[in-house]
Amino acid sequence: MDRNSIFGLLIIGAILIGYTYLTKPSEEEIKAINTRDSIARVDRLHNEEIEAARLEGLKTQYAEVKEDTVATKETYGAFSGAVNQKEEFITLENKLVKLTLNTRGGRIQNVQLKEFQTHDSLPLLLWAEKNSKFGLTFYSENKPMSTQDLFFVEANGATSVNATTSEKGVSMRLMVGDDKYIEYKYTLAPDSYMVDFTVNLVGMQDVISRNSNFVTFNWQEDIPRQEKGRKFENQYTALYYKFFEDEVDNLSITGDKEEDLATKVKWIGFKQQFFSSVLIADDAFKGVKLKSVDMDENSPILKNFSAEISLPYEGTQLETHPMKFYFGPNKFNTLREYGKNLDGHDIQLHKLINLGWSIFGWINRYFVIPIFNFLEGFISNYGIIILILTIIIKLLLAPLTYKSYMSTAKMKVLKPQIDAINEKIPKDKAMERQQATMALYKKAGVNPMGGCLPMLVQFPFLIALFRFFPASFELRQQSFLWAKDLSSYDSILTLPWNIPWYGDHVSLFCLLMAGTNLVYTSMNGQMQSSNQMPGMKYMMYLMPVMFLGWFNNYASGLSYYYFIATLFTVLQTIAIRKFMVDDDKVLAMLEANKKKPVKKSKFQQRLEEAAKQRGKK
Repeated sequence: MDRNSIFGLLIIGAILIGYTYLTKPSEEEIKAINTRDSIARVDRLHNEEIEAARLEGLKTQYAEVKEDTVATKETYGAFSGAVNQKEEFITLENKLVKLTLNTRGGRIQNVQLKEFQTHDSLPLLLWAEKNSKFGLTFYSENKPMSTQDLFFVEANGATSVNATTSEKGVSMRLMVGDDKYIEYKYTLAPDSYMVDFTVNLVGMQDVISRNSNFVTFNWQEDIPRQEKGRKFENQYTALYYKFFEDEVDNLSITGDKEEDLATKVKWIGFKQQFFSSVLIADDAFKGVKLKSVDMDENSPILKNFSAEISLPYEGTQLETHPMKFYFGPNKFNTLREYGKNLDGHDIQLHKLINLGWSIFGWINRYFVIPIFNFLEGFISNYGIIILILTIIIKLLLAPLTYKSYMSTAKMKVLKPQIDAINEKIPKDKAMERQQATMALYKKAGVNPMGGCLPMLVQFPFLIALFRFFPASFELRQQSFLWAKDLSSYDSILTLPWNIPWYGDHVSLFCLLMAGTNLVYTSMNGQMQSSNQMPGMKYMMYLMPVMFLGWFNNYASGLSYYYFIATLFTVLQTIAIRKFMVDDDKVLAMLEANKKKPVKKSKFQQRLEEAAKQRGKK
């Protein structure tokens, strides 16, 4: 290397040293660079921690999913694929009924009757969803299994099926494999309250435990309020059932009740006051357990009904259990029509309506209802129909009313003579008084019980109509005068407190009924003889007052009927007294009877002969 090269390198070194010195950063710039480097280093470390945490989370999540999958498989076995899916709804409807089906459980979510509303103008749903069950329970792989919370799929993929023009159906399937599933099939015809419901078990012989000889169908529902008067509606809400080829019965209306039925059952009905849900077997249910639970009086739910039904299981490739649901009104003619159209046999659905037992039910079925239905064809106002029905009944019973009045009139004209007997014979000789009074009656030809027989004949009509009006669907939400609903109470005043045995309102028809009964009682009191039992007079006046407590919460149509019937009886009594019966003529007739020889029955003759024989001894 020569001198020039060395000199050049020194110059270049000097330039680099000078440039480095001149361009070095200030202390502030050095601090900023150090701060930026520190932040970058912290960010890098933080990102590394986040990534590490993410990877750890993925590992944990995977472990949890794997654990959940194992747990689900252990819990649900062959049905593990039907867990944790999305809940979907399918509607099946016609002009009368709308069913909402839920893929969770493949069940009926609720039932709407499209023609009707609740008392507060809301859609009428037969079931409340709060505490309901609908599905099968059985054993699978030695574990109890329920379809209640397992997810079904809709076989046809539809979300809305309208059956207004032709019969339509929806198939809900709980899939286990390609040819293994539980199927609920719902079929609805146009203009029908009846829904065909079929349970199919397809290829389940290796899924349901082989030692099972039945599967259990569980049906449980909360029964919501639909009408205005809770107390009154609750009295007509009950769980009914019909024994196979036998009578209809029901669980107790009040209190909690449970019944295990060992005999065959044709149908089970969750009955409300005016509507029912009835599950009907095509053949018969061979093992049924029923339960009814009362709810608190402040609850919007009246009762909770449940039915556990054993369905036979034989472990074959295909097992079918056909049934039917009736969702509709408790209208006598409607229930009788649906009950008779099933396989040509009458399954007595109309007995869901309690029209009274024995003669009371006969009067309603074969007399009151035909007249009521006939009048419906001409008159749309049900208040007028009740008025005409009352007049018809009172006119038919008019001969008995006249006979009863005549018996009372005879007792009235004999009252002075009976008073004379009572004055002549002291009180301590009550038996002698009674014998003398009966001798007078016999001599005058008066039967002291003559007024009772006509009343006994009229009594079944009073009891029959007591059953008819609260159960009459036709009166539901029908208004008349101030009454907005003839099937419920007609409140004209709401009280600021609740009176025991009376309520928190004032029903005008109930007041009118009690008033006319007081008037009628007063009229009868004037006709009574003085030998009536002590205190009976006051008891007679107490009854109309008790009516206020009994009928204040009852159907206003019933109170209106009793008011009109009693008023008509008062008018009949006034007319008979003024135009048909004269006390002087009645007395003259009785005096003439005294002159005739007294005819004795053979029984009386034997009694007198026996008395003579005892006297000789």
